[in-house]
Amino acid sequence: MRGSLPKLKEKLLEALKAVLPIVGIVTVLCFSVAPISPSILLCFLLGAAMIVVGVMSFTLGAEASMTPMGERVGAAVTRSRSLPVIIAMGFLLGFLITISEPDLQVLAGQVPAVPNMTLILSVAAGVGVFLVLALLRMLLGVPLAPMLVGSYLVVFALAFFVPKDFLAVAFDSGGVTTGPMTVPFIMALGVGISAIRSDRRAADDSFGLVALCSVGPILAVLVLGMIFRPEDGAYTPPVLPEISDSVELWALFRSGLPTYIKEIAVSLLPIVALFGLFQLLVLKLSARTLKKIGVGLAYTYVGLVLFLTGANVGFMPAGNYLGQVMAGLPCRWIIVPVGMVIGYFIVKAEPAVYVLNKQVEEITDGAISSSAMGAALSLGVAASIGLAMVRVLTGVSVLWFLIPGYAVAILLSPFVPKIFTAIAFDSGGVASGPMTAAFLLPFAQGACAAVGGNIVTDAFGVVAMVAMTPLIAIQVLGVVYQARQRAAAKAQPAQQPAFADLDDNAIIEL
Repeated sequence: MRGSLPKLKEKLLEALKAVLPIVGIVTVLCFSVAPISPSILLCFLLGAAMIVVGVMSFTLGAEASMTPMGERVGAAVTRSRSLPVIIAMGFLLGFLITISEPDLQVLAGQVPAVPNMTLILSVAAGVGVFLVLALLRMLLGVPLAPMLVGSYLVVFALAFFVPKDFLAVAFDSGGVTTGPMTVPFIMALGVGISAIRSDRRAADDSFGLVALCSVGPILAVLVLGMIFRPEDGAYTPPVLPEISDSVELWALFRSGLPTYIKEIAVSLLPIVALFGLFQLLVLKLSARTLKKIGVGLAYTYVGLVLFLTGANVGFMPAGNYLGQVMAGLPCRWIIVPVGMVIGYFIVKAEPAVYVLNKQVEEITDGAISSSAMGAALSLGVAASIGLAMVRVLTGVSVLWFLIPGYAVAILLSPFVPKIFTAIAFDSGGVASGPMTAAFLLPFAQGACAAVGGNIVTDAFGVVAMVAMTPLIAIQVLGVVYQARQRAAAKAQPAQQPAFADLDDNAIIEL
């Protein structure tokens, strides 16, 4: 118990650093250019407190449970050396983990033209298929870039045959389904599989699973859009709270807690059951290890319940109303820089970002620091929110941003170390998590309603934009690292080899 207190304090400080800037920005806006009711502000502040505790608990629990579970399952699957087993287990893992993702329920509710269960099962199947492809890529040593190019060519080709009102939702699905439940397990799965391989490129091949798994949901929803041919999507704005005292404030959050207590329990159950099956048949872990994983799962469960309750009950109405007020100002274009500032800080509060940054730093032995990753992700998300606000104000199609953005990301890939490309494409799915869905998407929807735009076509697509720009930002980070190493090599040619002449494994060892 004593040993866990320093860790708790460390995670609490990380959570405060992530959430307090957002609270500060929103508070300043509320007391200056965008006044909101005391009810909404109090809900936002209580929601922020729950998010702080939730992020602290989740990050602590994910390290102790989701990461070791994924690594051990990945290693066990790979040791079988049986292609049918790897394919079957890869699909099953992808399918079950996706059904476990809480954000998928939110997506299903936004697409009334398709039955919820049909959408959920289709998206889960899409992730399952692409997780199998990602595992086979790792085992066979297939380069990531050609697979991504081919996948996105198919995606953008299908996009021209899907109804306009369905398009943005389809691209949003790629980011929504790679959230706090999926990312830690899938990334750990990749580390576990790469640990079995003994070749030099195993480390950089451990990344890229999230990138490929993000493509599956987009293709699945695009295909559904062609089958169901929905005429339009429905938008239900969040209910703005009206409370008169502290008892009503707590009652509002208490009414939301049972929903997320049940939802997260159902989400964790398939993963726990599958791990239990592996434990009985293959892993045979000690009681001490199982106890540690069990405690970690409890922390993960409590953290996700508090996080989602705070985000959906407290942050969503505040984001929606703040967007309405900001876009209703005489100088409505102010929403672009304000959105960029919010985007810069809000990505730091995404639970899965902690997992990615920590794993990148560990795998690369500090060559890519978590602080550098965090800065690159923040800059990328800031740019994406600025572009998303431009879309809200102008009504420009999301394809005018996504096609050039992905083209730039793919064109950059031959000029940076391969490990940066894999991390970059993983980071897109990681950055677009529940904070984006709970605050930035309602913010865009509120702004769109204020300017009289089409919410389904103009406001949706924020998640897709957030998932796109980190692909460019992280690869630019790779170019910067490469340039620094070349400069250092020129300054001390006898002591250090040129960065550009090294393979990816040697780069990691530097």
